[in-house]
Amino acid sequence: MSDFGPVQMRSPVLTVRRVDAYYAITVVAPGIAERFRSGQFVSVSVGGEHSGMLLRRPFAIHDVKPDYGGTVEFLFSVRGPGTAWLAERRSRDLLDLVGPLGRPFPLPRDPVNCVLAGGGSGSAPLFPLAQSLRRRGCRVDFVLGAASADRVFSAITARRVAETATFTTDDGSFGVRGRVTDALGGVIEDARSDVVYACGPMPMLREVTAVGAAHGIPVQVSVEETMACGTGICMSCVIPVVGDDGITRMVRSCVDGPVFRGERVRFDDVGTIPFDALGAPGWKARADKDGIADREAG
Repeated sequence: MSDFGPVQMRSPVLTVRRVDAYYAITVVAPGIAERFRSGQFVSVSVGGEHSGMLLRRPFAIHDVKPDYGGTVEFLFSVRGPGTAWLAERRSRDLLDLVGPLGRPFPLPRDPVNCVLAGGGSGSAPLFPLAQSLRRRGCRVDFVLGAASADRVFSAITARRVAETATFTTDDGSFGVRGRVTDALGGVIEDARSDVVYACGPMPMLREVTAVGAAHGIPVQVSVEETMACGTGICMSCVIPVVGDDGITRMVRSCVDGPVFRGERVRFDDVGTIPFDALGAPGWKARADKDGIADREAG
């Protein structure tokens, strides 16, 4: 296929199933399934044609299968009227989807050792990634965490797909008591990991990036940001990211991400516009002043 851009589809629901604390919806969406790469997401219209809920909801794609020409599964928990409406869908109901959206996880050219770290429902996009990595001959180790046992997603699949699977829960109800980052360093050392892939809440991603840096290996993070449009128009999901030239820019998670190099994301400044970000008030004046000072020093 020559066109790998996103498509909009009215897709029939195949199944809606409860998975512990989450819901998993599978839809028949061949156009999205054939374009999908690990780490991408769909943007879903909720509430029906006459709803006042105008904004779409973004969901990471958890699984793609060739059945019925191509099916797509995404995971969610009920947090408001939009996701409550989704949980009430039944087989053959139609969902309006746009996808696949966003930049996927970059895959290594050669077989390397990869550790995949996920928190709660943020673990979902790591499963198709694990399959892609395995097909390239990579070793895969999972470190998955959540608040409690019912929020650790797909532990059985993780054990089946990965060389090792380590689980953590805040309350100790499953696996090791603690957080993902408490166990991550040991797994990196035992598996001699070359790279970390992570998805979950921003505080977790910040800590995972720090653990990776302490072990001298790169970290690829899939950020969780509120995305109103999912297509780069509304600018609601911008975060500060340092570019190759060392300049911080406010980039859109939905089209420039959601996958970024962890060390490039300024996690402590998420939710703000740093004073030294390109385009921030006074940035040009400061840049010019610095340039003049540099020339004078030279």
